[in-house]
Amino acid sequence: MGEAGIVGAATAGTADAVRTAAGWRAKYTSRLRIIDAGVVVWAVAGAFGLRFGFPDLGGSSVRDVDYIFLSLGLVIVWWTMLEFWGSREARVLGSGTEEYKRVIASSAWLFGFVAVVSYALKVDTARGFVGLAFPAGALGLLIARWLVRQHLSLDRKHGRSGFRVLIIGGPSSAAHLVRSLNSAPAAGYRPIAVHLPGAPASSINPSLPVPVIGTESDFDAILATVVAANVDAVAISAGVNMHPQDLRRLGWELAARDIGMILAPALTDIAGPRIHTQPVAGLPLIHVSTPKLTGGKKVAKRAFDLVIAGLLVIFLSPVFLLLGLLVRFTDPGPVFYRQERIGLRGTTFNMLKFRSMKVNADEGLRALLEAQGSSTTPLFKVENDPRITSLGRILRKYSLDELPQLLNVLGGTMSLVGPRPQREGEVALYDDAAHRRLYVSPGMSGLWQVSGRSNLNWEESIRLDLYYVENWSLMGDVVILFKTFKAVFASTGAV
Repeated sequence: MGEAGIVGAATAGTADAVRTAAGWRAKYTSRLRIIDAGVVVWAVAGAFGLRFGFPDLGGSSVRDVDYIFLSLGLVIVWWTMLEFWGSREARVLGSGTEEYKRVIASSAWLFGFVAVVSYALKVDTARGFVGLAFPAGALGLLIARWLVRQHLSLDRKHGRSGFRVLIIGGPSSAAHLVRSLNSAPAAGYRPIAVHLPGAPASSINPSLPVPVIGTESDFDAILATVVAANVDAVAISAGVNMHPQDLRRLGWELAARDIGMILAPALTDIAGPRIHTQPVAGLPLIHVSTPKLTGGKKVAKRAFDLVIAGLLVIFLSPVFLLLGLLVRFTDPGPVFYRQERIGLRGTTFNMLKFRSMKVNADEGLRALLEAQGSSTTPLFKVENDPRITSLGRILRKYSLDELPQLLNVLGGTMSLVGPRPQREGEVALYDDAAHRRLYVSPGMSGLWQVSGRSNLNWEESIRLDLYYVENWSLMGDVVILFKTFKAVFASTGAV
C-alpha cells in the first residue's frame, strides 16, 4: 500500500471522530457542572437544615435571613471555584488522582478562606453549619466524580470519549508508547497512527497495532502528516529525529490548530510526584527524585496501618470467630496456617492465614510445581490445586483466608499495602531488580493484586510491585485498599 493509501486508512472515519472529539469534552464538562451544582446545593442546604431547621421565610429572623444569603453565596462561590481550579478540565478526567486533588483543594481553600475571614472580622459564623457543609460536600463531590469516571472509563474501553493521538518518535520508543497507552484505555489517549522521522524501512515493527503514516524528517512533511491525521494530540516520544527548533515550530503550529502536544521522555514506571520540571537556559529539565520511606513518611504509614488494622480487627471479630469455627469443624486440624515468609530487608516472619488446605499440604508442593512446569518461576502457584478443601475454595475466592494477617499488621511484620510476602524458595529465584520489592514491608494487598491479582504472570507482577516501591504514597495506599475491596467482591482471582 502506498503512503497515501496508508494515510487514508489511518484517517478513515476521521470526520466523525473529529466531530465527537470536542463533543465528548463538552458533554462531560456540562454533565460535571450540573452534578457539581446538585451536590453543592445538597450539602449546603442539608447543613443549613440540620443546623437551623427550615423556617418559613416570612417569619424568619434576621439571623436566619443572613445565613440564607450566606448559603446562596457559598453555593455560587463553591461551584465557581471548582471551575477555576480546573477540576473539570478534560485532561484530568478518567484516570489518576489529579481530578480528585483539585476538587478537595478548591473546597478546602474556600472553607479555609471562610474561616479566616470569620476570625479576622469577628463574624459569628456557625461552626456547626460550616462543619457539616464542608465534609458532606467534599465527600459527595468525590463520590459523584467517581461515578462519572466509571461511565467515562466504560466509554473509553469501547474506543469513545478519548483523545486521538499521533505518535512521533524513534521506532522502538514509539512502539513502547503505543503499547503503554493501549494498556491504559481509561486514560483516554488512543494512538491512531505513528510517524517515524528518518526511520529506515527495516527498523519498522510490522506488528505495530497502528499504521505508520510517514518517515520523512523535514518539518513541512511532518506537519502535513499531523494535519492529514486529524488528531487531538501529538505525542513526541524519545529518540525522535527532529531538530529542537523544529520541535518548537511544531508546538506553535499545533497550538494554532488547537492540537495538544505531549512530550513522552524515556522514563517508565515513574509517578508524577517524583517528577519536577526546572527551566534552565530555556530547557525544561526534568528532575526525578529518589523515593525514601523514612522519617515522617514511615511514621505516617505505620500509624495508618495501626489505626485501620485495629478498627478492622474490632469490627470483624465476629467474622473471625465464625470462620474459625467453620475451619475447625469442616476439616480436622488447626484453625490457622502459619508459614515462614520473607519480609522487610530479607527478614523472616510467620504469616497467618485461616487454613484453606489439608493438613501437611506443603509436603506435596514441590511435586505439583514440577508437574505443571513452574518450579523454576519465583511465583509458586498451583493450578487446580487438589490440596484445597471445599471450604478453603470459598475462603480463597473472597480472600477471607487472608484476614488473620491483620494481626501481622498490628505486630509490625506486615503492612496493609505492599508487595505480597513470598517464600524463601521464591525469593531465592529473584534477579537483582526483584530484590527491590524487599525494600518495603510486605502487604496484605498490593498494586498487582488490584491490577489483575493471580491472573498476572511473574513479569507483570514484579513490574507493578517495583512501581509501588519506587512511587509509594499514603494516598496511593488508600486507593489500593479501595480497589482491593472492589477486586475481592468481584472475585477476579485469589490474592
